[in-house]
Amino acid sequence: MFVRILFICLFIKYLCLAQSTCCQALQVAFPRNVYYPQTAAYSESVKSYWSQQEQNLSPNCILSPQNTEDVSKAIKILSRYDTAGNSTTAACQFAIRGAGHSPWAGSANIDNGVTVDMRAIKAVKVNSSGKMVSIGAGARWSDVYRVLDTVGLGAAGGRIADVGVGGLITGGGMSYFAPKYGFVCDQVENFQVVLASGEVINANAVDNPDLWSALKGGSNNFGVVTRFDLRTFPQGKIWGGTIYNTIDTVPAQVEAFTSFNNATNYDTNAAMINTYGYSSRIGAWSVANLLVYTEHMTNPPVLRPFTDIKPQIASTMRLSNLSDITSEQVKNAPYGLRQLFITRTYGNDPQFLQSVFEIANETLTARFAKAPGLIYALAFQPLPSSITVHGARTASTPVSKNNTNINTAPNALGLSPSSGPQVLALQTIQWARSADDDAINSAARDIWKRADALAERMGMRRPWLYLNYAAQDQDPIASYGADSVERLKAASRKFDPRGLFQRNVPGGFKLFPGGGGIGEM
Repeated sequence: MFVRILFICLFIKYLCLAQSTCCQALQVAFPRNVYYPQTAAYSESVKSYWSQQEQNLSPNCILSPQNTEDVSKAIKILSRYDTAGNSTTAACQFAIRGAGHSPWAGSANIDNGVTVDMRAIKAVKVNSSGKMVSIGAGARWSDVYRVLDTVGLGAAGGRIADVGVGGLITGGGMSYFAPKYGFVCDQVENFQVVLASGEVINANAVDNPDLWSALKGGSNNFGVVTRFDLRTFPQGKIWGGTIYNTIDTVPAQVEAFTSFNNATNYDTNAAMINTYGYSSRIGAWSVANLLVYTEHMTNPPVLRPFTDIKPQIASTMRLSNLSDITSEQVKNAPYGLRQLFITRTYGNDPQFLQSVFEIANETLTARFAKAPGLIYALAFQPLPSSITVHGARTASTPVSKNNTNINTAPNALGLSPSSGPQVLALQTIQWARSADDDAINSAARDIWKRADALAERMGMRRPWLYLNYAAQDQDPIASYGADSVERLKAASRKFDPRGLFQRNVPGGFKLFPGGGGIGEM
């Protein structure tokens, strides 16, 4: 026992020394951009995370690269200590963060390692043709819309202004334009990527199309994306906002939702989220429908089944621009609370969805309704075939290389329009005290267990999990299907042959959990 304890102590000391060496090496290369505990820059970075869980982590140092060249230099330094390489020192464990909007601890921050804070790389530039916008990986969607609104353009992007560009896109990305253009990742013409070797490459329909495909939902498994080149389109004002109803309208809500999702001629200008929310401060439920129509039209017919539901508590519906509509949602996602996302996908049936709400209500009432600071939301989002069909479509322009046609690649998400309309279901929970963590986490999972059992009986269970909504113990990448997973693993083996982003970047959802399987490359 003594020998075992001694070994553990020595290993921890060895690991800490290695991490200290990593910070020292970065300090030499970036004397002004490496921040340590007890400094203002370090504290600002840590406190700027959305969730309390991420704020509570303490990296040994934080690096703030200013451009792609800095990222390349940093990755070369960090990879020197890769345990799969020739170094005799322990690996540099590091995290990569953009806006820092992921909820669970360790998703984009790290204890006793290095956090690479990408927020300084946030330039937004529309190209000369007006058909593409180049976005730095540290930008938020507010940065993007602020630029596009001024020139009468739009782009598929986040629905909350504070959400980061990088995490949203590499996890797939839902937007108000999804019915018309697919997932946000489907609109990326080019990724600029720093590989584990430090090499900077482009991934698009001509150059590295396998990586282009993998980054459309494959998350942080292949390299550090430093720039996204995203298609744009002419865009004027849109009609949007939120209508709040009393909870006794649930039957009308689920009927309106499932009819909307199941429409034969789906109006691709319409987008919505149907949410059932509970606040411990108020002690009551309400319904919130986030409604958007991406053309200049007030109260279009397709959304009237929702706007006609009475009684209404309040409404913020108006004609406005993307910056304004997405900024409204920021107040519904305050910083500094404990956060949980946990997701499912189900079939489209009103009786089933009403039963899921009733399960959530029963569980919440019995187990955590009085938790201080509690804001609970059960959200249903339509996932019609008009969204999923875009995942296999080609780039916006014909491509060829050496007079040979190039087959353009689908996204990595594994969804097919043949599955018909599905429902993307999400529990988001905010609360104040870590003392309530166990009760809330276990109750949320029990809600899905009961809903899953009902879904099995009713034929409503669907396997897909949206990565950006997944909890830490879920496996969204596996839900993409075996063919997609194998393509992702092949891309990892090709572009990160030593597995730097599998072994040394513990955050996110890994292709080879624990590094297992990389050795058989």
